[in-house]
Amino acid sequence: MSQEIPIEDLSQGLSAIEVKRYSRHLSLSEVGPEGQQKLKKSKILIVGAGGLGCPVGLYLAAAGIGQLGIIDHDVVEISNLQRQIGHSEKNIGLPKTKSLAETLTNINPQLRVEQISEKLQHNNALQIVQRYDVIVDCSDNFPTRYLVNDAAFFANKPLVSASVQKFQGQLTVFWHKSKGGCYRCLYPVTLPESMAPT
Repeated sequence: MSQEIPIEDLSQGLSAIEVKRYSRHLSLSEVGPEGQQKLKKSKILIVGAGGLGCPVGLYLAAAGIGQLGIIDHDVVEISNLQRQIGHSEKNIGLPKTKSLAETLTNINPQLRVEQISEKLQHNNALQIVQRYDVIVDCSDNFPTRYLVNDAAFFANKPLVSASVQKFQGQLTVFWHKSKGGCYRCLYPVTLPESMAPT
């Protein structure tokens, strides 16, 4: 049975609406007002606005993350709609970043979203990654996964790497500051594209 906490004890830097909205988080000793403030101040980059990037964005927006960056150079197609739950039929033909940003700000109007409708490449990766606190790799090809890893490594940013292939999934956190390895350490040789996540 949870104990009700007086609202005045929770409102440290949170509006009355935010206190109500995040009341479940605030009642958790592992999150509480301090943790919710950290979420609100966080800047997270999602690489890929597809089958993994959509649910990641939905949950982060609902959790109260303050700013999300979404990078993807693709547009919404009808074949995406059966698994990419951040897009809808009315957004077919729109950049995935714009479509997902619209969905996320409908869930959380206080969320700031940076739409980066371009391809992550060697000439922009480090500059983009440096602007964020945490990087979430939801890309679907190996060259991008290695590039995201390298940029996160050199920018000294934690990298959450997720992938799905058919009925299997993988989730790993890399942060060399914690004396852990990196994606390139785990997979030093590029895997064949037939093994790429989808």
